[in-house]
Amino acid sequence: MIRDALLDAAYDLAVTTGWQRVRMVDVATAAGVSRQTVYDQFGGRDGLARELALRETARFVDGVERAMDGHPGDVVKAMEAATTFALKAANDNPLVRSILTEDGDAGLLPYMTTRAEPLLAAARERLVTYFGRHWPEIDAAVAEEAAEVVVRLTLSYIVAPGPKTAARRIAAVAARVLDLRRV
Repeated sequence: MIRDALLDAAYDLAVTTGWQRVRMVDVATAAGVSRQTVYDQFGGRDGLARELALRETARFVDGVERAMDGHPGDVVKAMEAATTFALKAANDNPLVRSILTEDGDAGLLPYMTTRAEPLLAAARERLVTYFGRHWPEIDAAVAEEAAEVVVRLTLSYIVAPGPKTAARRIAAVAARVLDLRRV
């Protein structure tokens, strides 16, 4: 409960002022707790940033799974729907927009680029689990490889937007990795 309130406060402050200007005392004040509580929960600013990125990733993946649910018999269409959702959701997300317009390494951009491994791992794990539940015929190692490729490509298109056909392209790559013939 306190953790969620702190993450909500950090999200709001990052969107309204930019992460570079967010101080732990500001997060604490916005959440109605002491600054020490923020440190107790996250260990510091880096831990807060990491947890904020992981929470947003979980929210994105929830939407990705709902998008894939609309195509239960077709992995390629499911991947295209999932990628379309992720790209649109990222474009519409105030925090992502704020991250992509911040300057310097003091912002949250490294959590989507050079320090993105926790985010990538969380999204990859959820996608592999989804594959296993919905398409058990896909070999686990192949599912892992496809999830890796899809997550990294999608994140790269979020960070550096590309053509409107990005979702279809990512789905086609996933199909090749999964060795599906329905492209």
